[in-house]
Amino acid sequence: MSQTQKKNSSNGETKPRTSFLNRFLRSSKFMSSKPESRTESNDLETTDFQPGNEAQKTATLDTAQPLTSEMECGPSMEEKEQFLQKLGRTAVDKCLDLNNCRLTAADLREAVALLPLLPDLEKLDISWNDSVGGNLHSVTQHLHLLSKLKILRLGSCRLTTDDVQALGEALGGITDLQELNLSWNSEVGGNLPLTLQNFQEGSKIQTLELVDCDLTSEDGAFVGQLLPMMQNLEVLDLSLNRNIGASLNSIAQGLRSTSNLKVLKLHSCGLSQEGVKLLDAAFRYLGGLRKLDLSCNRDLGGGFEDSSALLATLEHLEVLDLHQCSLTANDVVSLTQVIPLLSSLQELDLSANKKMGSSSENLLSRLRFLPALKSLLISSCALESETFTALAEASAYLPALEIFDLSWNKCIGGNLKLLLETLKFLASLRVLRLSSCGLVTEDMALLASVIHTGHLAKLQELDLSYNDGICDAGWAIFCQNVWFVKELTELDISLRPSISQDCGQWFGHLLNAITKLSEITEIGMRRWILLPSQKEELEHFYQDHRHNIHFDLGEVQQADFPRLN
Repeated sequence: MSQTQKKNSSNGETKPRTSFLNRFLRSSKFMSSKPESRTESNDLETTDFQPGNEAQKTATLDTAQPLTSEMECGPSMEEKEQFLQKLGRTAVDKCLDLNNCRLTAADLREAVALLPLLPDLEKLDISWNDSVGGNLHSVTQHLHLLSKLKILRLGSCRLTTDDVQALGEALGGITDLQELNLSWNSEVGGNLPLTLQNFQEGSKIQTLELVDCDLTSEDGAFVGQLLPMMQNLEVLDLSLNRNIGASLNSIAQGLRSTSNLKVLKLHSCGLSQEGVKLLDAAFRYLGGLRKLDLSCNRDLGGGFEDSSALLATLEHLEVLDLHQCSLTANDVVSLTQVIPLLSSLQELDLSANKKMGSSSENLLSRLRFLPALKSLLISSCALESETFTALAEASAYLPALEIFDLSWNKCIGGNLKLLLETLKFLASLRVLRLSSCGLVTEDMALLASVIHTGHLAKLQELDLSYNDGICDAGWAIFCQNVWFVKELTELDISLRPSISQDCGQWFGHLLNAITKLSEITEIGMRRWILLPSQKEELEHFYQDHRHNIHFDLGEVQQADFPRLN
């Protein structure tokens, strides 16, 4: 993952730096008695940091003196105990979460000084702190004191080869470790055996995450050899390691020994047709698998021919992600046979497989046999009239559907009426995306009618962007009725990047509707040009109503794009 330079807010400061412990005391994040959920922790992928100048200078100055020797100058035992008492949370003794705190080397020393006082610590998270890189030995030399440690997260810490080796030596002494996250540390690649060499047979590891670690094919082969030692493994994420596809034979063999595996993520791992078949042979040993992500493997197309029937053994599968996999017509035929057998499926993503457009009629019609389906993503699949008709008919039998993404399928324009029964009976629908679907005024009138009758009352996100064929009358009738969607939080009606257009009189109807939508916070209107009178209306709106609503009008000037008349 590319890293972006973060701002250094301390440049030019002359006053003494606030103690990390004092800042830590004021942090409401650390005061929480509950560790964050797995979903929240995985959101790290969206935030990138590099060390600021201050952190770099501090690390440079500290190289002349080991971190461990300076720990003696830290707070006294009594002061540390008082610090822990002031936190007022007993759970702190079990969870030290310094994720994304922009720690400097000095901060890290103070944090390390706490470790001997936390013998019951079960979770240590110092992810997304650049200063950890090159200084991890100060942490690893104390890990033997944390005999109850179960969760160790070191994602995006700029670990060096020396760090990786020090960690490998320390991990051998943490017998109860259940979760290890080393994601977004490129030096792990080529050095994975150094890190995991002390894992013993019968390891208690349940979660192993190595996302975007620049793993080599040799690392992949090592993972395959390691898997039989991890009988308790439930989550394995090797995503964004594009070179391990060459060692998939070893990984697939190892997976046969992980019968407790529930989550397998191989997003963008360079999988080929042959690789899919190797995995497919391993699936019969993974009857408890709940989530399978093979997305963004563009050479995978054709791999499901003659082999996907084995997916039927995954009877407990809840999430299947095959977006951007270059699925062929024959792949679709094979999937048509197995999809109806996955009765526990809750999320299905087939997006960005353009060859589905003319060959998926039977597959989409059989979606009606997935009553538990909550999320259906079929954007940019080049659907044709017949395939869209089959999808529309089947979707009416999906009562649990909450997320429905049909974006970038032009055949929907003028045919939204085919979804009428679906839109009427999907009482749980929260997200509807119809971006760049070629919608016309007739479609907007139909949507407005459905909204007016209260059939989309639970909708929270509605994306109608990049539909430039709708006239002012269509936008007006929609804006007059959108206020019936009481739980709406996000609405996007932006124009495509190549076009700008004057707002019609419907803008006033939109402002009036927003005053009745208590939950809405985001209105996407990029490339719509407000007339002077409409800008004045918007200013009055902000003066008279809530200020937590963001109108995203973009920064593009009127002259930058051709205007529609």
